[in-house]
Amino acid sequence: MAFRVLSQITISPKQRNNLVLQLCIFLSGLFVMQVLVVEGERALATLLSRRLQAEGHQVEVASEAEGGLVKIAEPGFGLLILDLDLPESNGEVFLRAARIAGDTTSIMVLSGTASADERLEFFDLGADDCMAKPFALRELMARLQRLTRRPRTAPEPVFHCADLELNALRRSVARGGKAIDLSAREYALIEYLIQHKGRCVPRAKLLQQVWDMPEQSGTNVVEVYVNYLRRKVDQGFDQPLIHTVRGQGYVLRENTSAPASN
Repeated sequence: MAFRVLSQITISPKQRNNLVLQLCIFLSGLFVMQVLVVEGERALATLLSRRLQAEGHQVEVASEAEGGLVKIAEPGFGLLILDLDLPESNGEVFLRAARIAGDTTSIMVLSGTASADERLEFFDLGADDCMAKPFALRELMARLQRLTRRPRTAPEPVFHCADLELNALRRSVARGGKAIDLSAREYALIEYLIQHKGRCVPRAKLLQQVWDMPEQSGTNVVEVYVNYLRRKVDQGFDQPLIHTVRGQGYVLRENTSAPASN
């Protein structure tokens, strides 16, 4: 439309060409995106930063999780490239926190250690796309281009299981319309279970993801906190939602049918 209007203006060809050039520059600026790269491998972070800058994007780089979370909480980022193999960082916890902090930000996850099933779980945690390392840079850039073209609205950070509701943005939990007062650790546990609703979560996985402890730690902290949650979430209701899968782990579900394996 803008070019059609320019063609109807009575000006010299040189003036028209200059106007077209200025319009192209202006329109290209509309597609410039702020990108945050959180990548532990310095060489790869540099490569990604230079390539994205060559595409006209504004890029910031963080090499560790804490700095990345501080930056993603700042407004303006349209894309996050997140390495889940960061040292001294729990990748899934970081991904959940990044999604809540940058709720409209497109997230591309990179991982060299996650299995195919684990990479699928990243989508449940808020990732928009995922690639295994090593990867072809050309394919990554093509996927990023697709992400930056796709309009994104803020996701509704509310999870449900029967009459249980968890609002991840407000960090609130209610059942049957009645608010449930939880400690920070109790909230983290029910949040992880409801994000994996209907799937059995192994005890070792909960220990790693909620407490950031080694899977083989000799502690009964998971069992203790599951009992705490049962008193607050299930007690007084006809339908229990927190179930024990004997010899495997725990599942949050609406009925007593067999849960899917995690």
